[in-house]
Amino acid sequence: MPEVIVQAEKTEVDLESLAAEIVAMAIKAGASDAEAVASEGDEFSVNVRMGQVETLTESGSRAVGLRVLFGKKSASASTSDLTPDGIRQLVDGAVALARITEEDPFAGLPDAGEFGSISGDLGLYFDDVDSLPAAERIEMARRAEAAALAADKRITNSNGATFKASTGRMVLANSLGFVSGYRKGHAWISATPLARDENGQMQLDFWLSLARRLSDLESPEAVGKEAAKRTLRRLGARKVPTQQVPIVFAPEVSRSLIGSVFEAASGDAIWRSASFLAGKLGEAIGASSLTIIDDNTMVFPSGVGGFGTSPFDGEGLPSLRTVVVEKGVLRNYLLNTYTARKLGMKSTHNAARGLAGTPGIGAGNLYLEPGAHTPEEILGAIPKGLYVTSLMGFGVNLVTGDYSRGATGLWIENGELTHAVEEVTIAGNLAEMLRNVTAIGNDLVFRGAVTAPTLRIDGMTIAGA
Repeated sequence: MPEVIVQAEKTEVDLESLAAEIVAMAIKAGASDAEAVASEGDEFSVNVRMGQVETLTESGSRAVGLRVLFGKKSASASTSDLTPDGIRQLVDGAVALARITEEDPFAGLPDAGEFGSISGDLGLYFDDVDSLPAAERIEMARRAEAAALAADKRITNSNGATFKASTGRMVLANSLGFVSGYRKGHAWISATPLARDENGQMQLDFWLSLARRLSDLESPEAVGKEAAKRTLRRLGARKVPTQQVPIVFAPEVSRSLIGSVFEAASGDAIWRSASFLAGKLGEAIGASSLTIIDDNTMVFPSGVGGFGTSPFDGEGLPSLRTVVVEKGVLRNYLLNTYTARKLGMKSTHNAARGLAGTPGIGAGNLYLEPGAHTPEEILGAIPKGLYVTSLMGFGVNLVTGDYSRGATGLWIENGELTHAVEEVTIAGNLAEMLRNVTAIGNDLVFRGAVTAPTLRIDGMTIAGA
């Protein structure tokens, strides 16, 4: 029997009024300032394996969080109990905690004149994500898996295929007069087939399509076929000897490298002196071809917003476009109000937050600007090297820049992809890797909030057989 999880349907709640009321209650209880977040969402997920539904989940959630300040003392709390008693306990709990915490001279809301929100439709929500019936969602997962299984006789099994849909709404209110919210949604299809070679060795890989509206999703058949292609190319994988050769990161892998740059440039790492980029503003930290941008305002010509787009950040400041690295030069750190105050700078409107706790720092649409080379041209210029298609582990030391990750991929010989490679480690130093970027692809496709094209880096070491 498939596992089925269904939660009760939610009743309507005016989240703006609820958040504003919670803020007013906190001020009445003695807080000098307060900030409330209210969110609600619906999730649908089905996983199909070998044509049968394994898990089916439909759920809804609604919760609120509160941050209160007594001068420079602050505390937060959250709850999913939206009854009058639940709200009262939320406010009383946060206020009681704030009274006994230590003062932090940098704590506090942004200045009153800084709040705002991007106007207009940012293309974050489309009705078709909600309107597709459950039976059709299940069938899309089945079609994706069936296409993968039918692609080649060596594909004999499957880890399943998934269809997911998520919609949600978030509202932020504070005691300085800011009250605003927005709705967003997305859907995805994925497939993970397994293949077996003539020696009985098995490999698996996957592919997914993610979009804000159903019409932008790749067809289930296209997802299944691409997943099969990626799985089949891993058959016959073997180690290669330890050596130093050019490394080419596929787009789905190079995005993680850009994510590491974001972490190193985030205000939390900078003020703690826990980043190799601390003190490097205005200095060349990478190749002159390297430009990295964080654009929280991005709306594509189709009218669809990016996966990191929002009208305002986690503190109610209007979203911005920030150039992080420009032609190899570090131009900006990514800051929220707290880290900006710590560093004597201005927020870049990169505050991110959940329900509880103080705002952290998050990326919007973070991407590496594309170059002029096709992926084929980049590979064709390499006599011997490794095309990395997936990474394992978290071997990035942001303090020193040391970089070491388990990797799988395809061996490059005379500009051609030959055999699959596995059980190797690629190593270098992130600061040196940024300087040793020698080619950037023209294949930038926004498949998530952090995106990059094909990327060639020289000077790295493969640790293998």
